[in-house]
Amino acid sequence: MSTPVRVVIVDDHPMVAEGIQSVLESFNDIEVVGTLTNGREAVDQMKTLSPDVILMDLNMPEIGGLTATEMLLEANPDTRILILTMHDSPEYISTALSHGAVGYILKDVPTDEIKTAIDTVMRGERYLCTGAKGSLEPSDMDEREPLTSREQTVLLQLAQGKSNKEVALVLNISVRTVETHRKNIKRKLGISSTAGLTRYAMEHGVLQGTGVSL
Repeated sequence: MSTPVRVVIVDDHPMVAEGIQSVLESFNDIEVVGTLTNGREAVDQMKTLSPDVILMDLNMPEIGGLTATEMLLEANPDTRILILTMHDSPEYISTALSHGAVGYILKDVPTDEIKTAIDTVMRGERYLCTGAKGSLEPSDMDEREPLTSREQTVLLQLAQGKSNKEVALVLNISVRTVETHRKNIKRKLGISSTAGLTRYAMEHGVLQGTGVSL
């Protein structure tokens, strides 16, 4: 039997957090390892709780969801963060995704859909609930901005398991430039994790031969 997905819920409304926890704990392949009330607690307890997926509210005291998402991903790039909120404006959704969130769920969705979202992001894919999709322009949702030639080259290096520093040495560019390319690649492909990038590279033939064939 596979190890359950470790989930942390970050929401300053106890009744909301308890309701979600109750639903998720009915699934054998999910373990809720913590319910926290703000982004500060999430950042402070990240190492102790070691979650696979974080369900993150946006508006919370001390540190809000967007800032917490950025801080958490800077320290733990492979963590999958799903925004769970009542805000359905395109600005909120686009900003959350640009901060590194891998999904966006509105709190009025059927609770089982949260399980679907967790399963989806655990496969390395992005998840937007129907309401979130409806708030975005079709171009934001369906048409991915193509990777530049340099981004394709960086993707190839990253997919081979190289670190940012190693990529910088190979391509004779700065580490900061590699980090920028990496963020842009993840944003364009809708992928948040290194494992997701590697999977994308394998599925699209990036790792075949010496050329890049996206």
